[in-house]
Amino acid sequence: MRPVSSLSLSPSVKVKLVSAGFRFTSDLRGLEPLQLSKEASLCQLEALEVLQAVRRVGGGDEGGGGASASLTALELLQKEEEELRSIVTFSSQLDAALGGGLPVGKMIEICGAPGVGKTQLCLQLAVDVQVPPCFGGVGGQMVYIDTEGSFLLQRVVDIATAGVRHCSLLAEDDEQRVAMETFTLETILSNMFLVRCHDYVELLAELRLLPGFLSANPRVRLLVIDSLAFVFRRHFDDLSQRTRLLNNLAQQLITMATRHEMAVVITNQMTTRLRGGQSQLVPALGESWGHAPTIRLLLHWVGHRRMAAIFKSPGHMDSTIQYQITSEGFRDADQCEQLQSKRPRRHTNQPAASQGVSNC
Repeated sequence: MRPVSSLSLSPSVKVKLVSAGFRFTSDLRGLEPLQLSKEASLCQLEALEVLQAVRRVGGGDEGGGGASASLTALELLQKEEEELRSIVTFSSQLDAALGGGLPVGKMIEICGAPGVGKTQLCLQLAVDVQVPPCFGGVGGQMVYIDTEGSFLLQRVVDIATAGVRHCSLLAEDDEQRVAMETFTLETILSNMFLVRCHDYVELLAELRLLPGFLSANPRVRLLVIDSLAFVFRRHFDDLSQRTRLLNNLAQQLITMATRHEMAVVITNQMTTRLRGGQSQLVPALGESWGHAPTIRLLLHWVGHRRMAAIFKSPGHMDSTIQYQITSEGFRDADQCEQLQSKRPRRHTNQPAASQGVSNC
């Protein structure tokens, strides 16, 4: 048993917990944030922080109570080749740059200015994750957490209809023709689980309940949070508190991505940073958060062209491709000239968006 006093919490919170009779982490197991806030006279945010701290030291469902069995690198490679696939984007150039699409089991961040296509790509992925395996997909379900109210059902219908039509044209053998019987607009919509969150407290509460939902729905292969920045850039006077919450959230999302073999896709906004007397556009939420995603994609404009840049990935070269948003969804650009720049990896912790644009 681990004493509550040893947790990484503020002294005032520890005093309230001990005064309410919570002396060890085992005393906090199975509690909900609302119940803990009432019993220990904590606000709901403090209660969430306490339960997250307990999970990190092995007192909760997602923290793991003991050491996991070790794997050799060869065993891990074989496991990934057998079980983990990628979610295609319907942009052949972006899929090629990513080695087949967005990898399952990883956290991916999509950054960009308003109107560049972040939500459009998320809606495309919500359909693409359901493409049957015989067509090169993963045949999964998905959870879409909408914080901005930007999930447009009619747009999803358009993208899904185009996806079904595309796969039906590719069907060549009996397996693919049989798969098309269940890859329809109705099944696509029924395999999307939607959650609307209005602030960061609702988001944290939903994510705390999500592991149980994923265990009950093991076919979920994609989680989209559109957007994370929207709820974490408001109502925070204490930036250190925001950083702690984001770090805890990142750890929780990475654990879920690995344990439940799903891709976690998060959209982020852009902000201005001053450096050397000049302003640069960079992803929001700070440099500490920038270390959390495995892959970071920057969607941006170069003149009238939409560009997607991979500017953080341990397994891919930094590269930039051109794309377009059509009535059918996220697609390759029509132009014959396709810009694909491959450049040496920068050795900065968080590359500025303006640097990615200048290299385009």
